[in-house]
Amino acid sequence: MPVVQPPCKVLVSGATGYIATWVVQNLLERGYSVRGTARSVAKGEYLKKVFAPYGDKFEVVVVEDISQGGAFDEAVKDVDAIEHTASPFHMNAVDPDELIKPAVNGTVGMLKSILKDESTKVKRVVVTSSGVAVHREEPTQLTFTEADWNTQCLEVLKKFEDEGRKNEAPNLMKYRASKTLAERSAWEFVNDPENKLRIKWDLAVLNPPLVFGPAIHEITTPSSLNTSAAMFYNHVADGTKANAAGNDFLANTGTCWIDVRDLAEAHALALEKEAAGGERFIVSGGLWKWQDFIDAANDLNPPPKLSTTLPVGIRGAGKIAKHLSIYNTAKADRILGLKYRSIAETTKDTLGDYEARGW
Repeated sequence: MPVVQPPCKVLVSGATGYIATWVVQNLLERGYSVRGTARSVAKGEYLKKVFAPYGDKFEVVVVEDISQGGAFDEAVKDVDAIEHTASPFHMNAVDPDELIKPAVNGTVGMLKSILKDESTKVKRVVVTSSGVAVHREEPTQLTFTEADWNTQCLEVLKKFEDEGRKNEAPNLMKYRASKTLAERSAWEFVNDPENKLRIKWDLAVLNPPLVFGPAIHEITTPSSLNTSAAMFYNHVADGTKANAAGNDFLANTGTCWIDVRDLAEAHALALEKEAAGGERFIVSGGLWKWQDFIDAANDLNPPPKLSTTLPVGIRGAGKIAKHLSIYNTAKADRILGLKYRSIAETTKDTLGDYEARGW
């Protein structure tokens, strides 16, 4: 039996985000009721317009600061399940705590709020972690499974902190540490002996790599795209920026990816599949290099009508490039039964989105 099923009510944190907006839409399409959190009333208004066709099956509540204690106390009431997606993703942090504190405190705070609610109906919590909580960089090819944890980023941050230079740590390591520590804190919370006696729900975690695909959240220009979507635009649609990066970069940069719509589907399946409880899942559509997406873009017929000129690079170079990191998705394949979109389909739909926006 499904752990939850329509018409149950699901709380989606950070509902204005790139991934979360698709999660909301997927759940509504399945027949669920959804409560989404937004940082302000103004930010929630866009969501109300987008999901107006679903009437009272969608509502927005304001959670101004997810890192504050008790932030989710009201939001978690009278819901049957929770999709926790709210966490910062950018490469502009100076102090690592700019990323780490909201990621960790927001995740633990959500779990504390559920535990605090003695009348809770929550049966499952799904947390969006990341492939970077699994993956580490090595000079040799490695295949990663859910048994792997990224301790490398924590070691790098500790080294810089011990030297009194923590703000000088690589921004990528700061972000990876935030995702690793946030996920670790979630598992520590549910496995704490005292908490275990009171918890009536279980936890599932998704570990996606870079997320690409069209957007339905509020954006106005390419510069307002979130980090991963902006990377796609700059390297696949904007020939000037892609060419500046160089053919070698385009042919050799990339690891694994997933379409945002497939990740939204994974969120729903992780709620519904009974065997998903207590598990973390690597969800990945496969290997990629920027050149693979560029080739797919140039294969489109008719070609997209964009304000930019598509890059060309060196056709086929991505297919012969070396991949050092491979994600094993066997567990997600077996338990979730997730199907993935192809590079060609995601490229077509994403560039079609740009075209519709006049970009």
